[in-house]
Formats: sequence, C-alpha cells, structure tokens
Amino acid sequence: MIFCLLYPIFSLPLQSDMEKTPQEIALIKLRSRLTKRFHKACADYGLIADGDHILIGLSGGKDSLALVELLGRRAQIHVPRFTVTAVHVRVKERDYHSDLSYLENFCARVGVPFIVRDTEIGDEVKGERGKAKDPCFLCSWYRRKVLFDVAQELGCNKIALGHHKDDLVETLLMNLIFQGSIGTIPPLLQMDKMPIQMIRPLCLIEEKDLAHYAQLSEYEQQVKLCPLEKLSNRAEIKQLIQQLERLNPNVRDSIWGAMENIKTDYLPTRVKGER
Repeated sequence: MIFCLLYPIFSLPLQSDMEKTPQEIALIKLRSRLTKRFHKACADYGLIADGDHILIGLSGGKDSLALVELLGRRAQIHVPRFTVTAVHVRVKERDYHSDLSYLENFCARVGVPFIVRDTEIGDEVKGERGKAKDPCFLCSWYRRKVLFDVAQELGCNKIALGHHKDDLVETLLMNLIFQGSIGTIPPLLQMDKMPIQMIRPLCLIEEKDLAHYAQLSEYEQQVKLCPLEKLSNRAEIKQLIQQLERLNPNVRDSIWGAMENIKTDYLPTRVKGER
C-alpha cells in the first residue's frame, strides 16, 4: 500500500529536469554518452597516464573542439593527474581559418591554455621532378611538424588529435583500396624518432554523434572551411560506406571489429625464399 501511494511521486520528473528545455535534456544525455565512449577509449587503449602533458591539436572544427572539451574536463579530475595545452596551427597557403578569439574563449571555459602558431609550405608545393604534391598531404605534414615542435618546446609527451571512429574506419578502407595494405590510424602510436605518443581519444565516437553534439552545444563553425575537403578520396570513401550501410546498417561496427579480429592463419603467407 505504501508503494502504491509513493509510486506516483517517484515517477514524476525531478523539478530540475522539468525546468530544462528539450534541447538541454538532449545535450545532457548526448554528453553523457560521448563521455562514456571517451573514457572507454582512454581505458581500453591506455591513452592517458599520471603525469602526462598532452598537447591538443585544435583545428577549430567540431571534432577538435569536442576533444578540447572532453580532455579539459577530464584533466580536472585528480586521477590520473595530467595537464593539457591546445595549439592552433595556421597554414599561410591555405584559405581557411577559425575565429581565434572564439577558440581562446572556448579553451578558457574548460581550463585549457591556448596558443597559436603559424607555418607555411613555401617551395614544397612541387616535388623533385616538378610534379605537384598532394595539397592535403602537404598541409597535414606541415601542421603535424608544428605540433611536434611545440610538444618538444613545452615538454609534452603526448599529442592528442580529434580523429573519430569514422576516420579510423575510412582510413582502413583507403589503405586497402588505394595502397594495398591493411592498417589505419591507431588510437595510440609511439613515434620512432622522439619520445612522443600520438593519441586519439575520440576513436570510439561516431562522427554523427559529434556533429549532433556540436549543434546542441552551439559550437561556432570555422570562418572558412577547407576548399578541398569534399574533393579528396576520403569523401568518396564516405559515400562508399553509406552504400555499404544499405547492406549492413552496422557496417562501421563490423569493420571496427575486423581490425581487432585479424585471423592471420586465414591470410596468404608466402613461403620464405620463394617468389
């Protein structure tokens, strides 16, 4: 009888929930899911350890903004104890950029120091034989070089990038189709020539969830987007995955599972000394 009397009271939403808008409630639920996936990635792949100083590559897009927010909030928890710094790299020859004041204020809200560095490609546009180099490769290479320089300057032992689950799945397919190799960008990568690790804490989060979170959180978009972002092989691979989803709606999960379930006994093995 007591249960019957109390049940209607317990079934009512809390006053704090009643005061929230549907968008606020959706944001809280989505933030909780993203945080759980973020923590799972950090635990499963050993991405964060006590005493780390992590440099975050902040491009200004939705993925890197979410990465700054998640790492910034996680750094405020005492175990493990680590520090983070965000750096935004501007490439002189690339006609896209972000609002620096917005990025600085965004980082300040989550307690992450923010710095800006500039770089330029210069004469590297053409290769040794005068053939034009891939512009996406050049941009990525020079931005990455600045990240390494800043990391060593600040004494950072890890660099965090905003690659999400879709990026890893797409890269696997790109390597398989265009390079003839099976590999992707791993959640944790130890650099060969320097004591720095590359980490990707968003690796278990799908891009659609990050896009929705950015919308609900009202992230500002970059002032100018990269003019080449829809002309690359990656854009075509995205379309391919969408087509594969018609056969299997969970194709991303299947491809991810395949990366952790490689059966080498059922792959071609060349006999040593034979060609």
